Amino acid sequence: MRLSVTVIPNARSPRVEPVSGGHLRVAVPAPAREGRANAALIDILAKHFGIPRSGIRIVRGASSRHKVVQLKE
Repeated sequence: MRLSVTVIPNARSPRVEPVSGGHLRVAVPAPAREGRANAALIDILAKHFGIPRSGIRIVRGASSRHKVVQLKE
């Protein structure tokens, strides 16, 4: 399954908010430097969906706030 995700770095606390049509807004406490926000995004989504970290991959937008994420089923 592919999801469109908007990442909000440097947030006070992690949270996942559904926006519409399979689009998610994810707040991550990590800064958008050196891949820290991407790693935090994968951690937060893994906990949210109850799957291992290895089951989540950023398909598009690794250096952007707007990403496409692939979830393995």
